[in-house]
Amino acid sequence: MHCLWCDEAMVPSINWQTLIKLAEPKQLCSTCENELAIMEGNRCVKCSRMSERDVCPDCEHWEMRWHPWEDPLACNISVFQYNEWIKGMVTRWKYRGDYCLGKAFQVYYHRTFKEHFSFLPRRTIVVPIPLSDERLRERGFNQAEMLAECLPGNLCQVLTRTHSEKQSQKTKVQRITGRNPFKLTKAINNPVILADDIYTTGATLRHAASLLKQSGCPAVYALTLIRG
Repeated sequence: MHCLWCDEAMVPSINWQTLIKLAEPKQLCSTCENELAIMEGNRCVKCSRMSERDVCPDCEHWEMRWHPWEDPLACNISVFQYNEWIKGMVTRWKYRGDYCLGKAFQVYYHRTFKEHFSFLPRRTIVVPIPLSDERLRERGFNQAEMLAECLPGNLCQVLTRTHSEKQSQKTKVQRITGRNPFKLTKAINNPVILADDIYTTGATLRHAASLLKQSGCPAVYALTLIRG
């Protein structure tokens, strides 16, 4: 087996633990894995940003826009901190069409779901953040959907997205104050977990969450791969 990032051969270790219980398949070698910054330590309870405060300044801004009990997004949990290493990996996966590289992220994504969202009922619906039709044709696949596919629960494509300028090309203010790019195709009355690759300002997830809440969804959570 070879590392999905550097292509180095990986020799699985054999010990009593792996003999008794099958080990989780590794997609990255130890060298590449160690370059990933897994979220740990003190962080904002709302968005996973590294913070000594319970609620970070960004989320305080959202609380000023919506009262805490009105914020459509209950919380976001992210798997990794943003660094140059994961930036390079996501660029190859997301923008250069290396679909298989996404399998390396699915292991961590699923593990984080089990650690933080085991309290959710089985009827919880998994909703990936969609791409516009134009962006989907450009990339060939939706990275959020690929992440969502590894989670338990029913996956539902209930959001569509209008084509617009890439989020990465917008300023923070433009992201926060922009129009809602999503439309809801079906009302959801179950709890929802939104799947996406990166949390930057939280605007994208809150646009999606607001539509779901307006349709009768009791609670919306988010699981993102990276906290930008």
